This record gives sequence, C-alpha cells and structure tokens, in this order.
Amino acid sequence: MQILRDFTKRIFSIFFKRKKNISLGFYGPPNAGKTSITNRICKDWTGEEIGKVSNIPHETRNVQFREEVEIKYKEKTMKFKLIDTPGIATKIDYENFMKFKMKKKQAQKRAREATQGIIEAIKWLDDVDAVVIVLDATEDPYSQVNITLIGNLVSRKIPVLIIANKIDLKKANIKNIGAAFPDYEVVGISAKFGTNMEEFYEAVFKLAKKA
Repeated sequence: MQILRDFTKRIFSIFFKRKKNISLGFYGPPNAGKTSITNRICKDWTGEEIGKVSNIPHETRNVQFREEVEIKYKEKTMKFKLIDTPGIATKIDYENFMKFKMKKKQAQKRAREATQGIIEAIKWLDDVDAVVIVLDATEDPYSQVNITLIGNLVSRKIPVLIIANKIDLKKANIKNIGAAFPDYEVVGISAKFGTNMEEFYEAVFKLAKKA
C-alpha cells in the first residue's frame, strides 16, 4: 500500500512540475516592444537580457528564447521558457528600411531575414503553452495582423494575454485595445521604465493556469 502511495505521489509530483514549466511566447507586430518586455523579465529574474532592441523595424529576425526563467509573484514561484519572436507583418518592403539610411543591399537582406523570421515565429506556435500578445498602446489595434494573429491562437486553443506597451507615451490609449479585444485581459505597461510589471506578473501567473 505504501509503495502505491509513493508511486502516486511521484506521478503527481512529475505532473505538477511539468505544469510549472510554461513555454510562454511573445508575439505581436514589429516595434511593439516584445524584446523590451522579455529583456525586462530576464533582467528582473536572471540579471541578463535576451536580445537587442532598436527603433528600426524587425530588429529581431530570429526566434530567441531563455530556458527556465524562474519568476516569483507573492508566495508563488513558476518557471518559464520565454520565447521572443520576430514581429508579425503581412508585408515587408525593403524600401522601408532604406528610410533608416540603410543601403539597398542591406535593406533587401534585412527584408529577407524578417520574412523568414515571421515563418519561424508561426512555426513556434506548435511549441508554446500560452502567448502574450504585445501591442503598441499608441497604435490602432484594429489591424489585419492583430486580428489574424489572435484568430490563429483561438483556433489553436492557446491561452492569450494582451499587453498594451508604451503607456509612458502621451498618445497611449489602453481603452482602444480593450475595446478591440474585449474577450481578453489587457494589461498596460511600460517595458522601458518597468511600469506596472507587478500587474503583468500577476496576469502571467493567471495565464499559466490556463495552459
């Protein structure tokens, strides 16, 4: 009887451990702040950043991730695999990069890499337990990219949290994002200054329970 109890305990322990290691994907349009947020999280809990950021769209052109980032909220602790993905876009025109003083060949190369990065990001949806969609709170949320992305996640039954980033800017409007996606929790933050990160972590723990 004791052997059976010990075996059952081990099974529950393994299951519980698996549930505490959540693959958390960060998705959204270019320059919304996905890497800024994952950098903030990694800096908070590991002391290191995950990737480079810049004002030029599609700075992140490959999926980058950090394994076993242990996050604590109140008295709870969970481990996450943070997956920072390239910005999702329906069209990438190399000429847009030339506006940032890039030479033609460099701009064309960046456009090709960005396109490949989007394909890679979509493939990674097969490996995520939950997704944080990062939106720029100063931009119109009613875009084809945002609607298509969320529709894709719904069809895959992947739990979603929406982040309205850049609330430190005057044009930020969290209500617009909430109105666009009323079925989802929306948390406003500033990844740049770390504003509302406690609220963000609370929402992530709730999201993890749905995974």
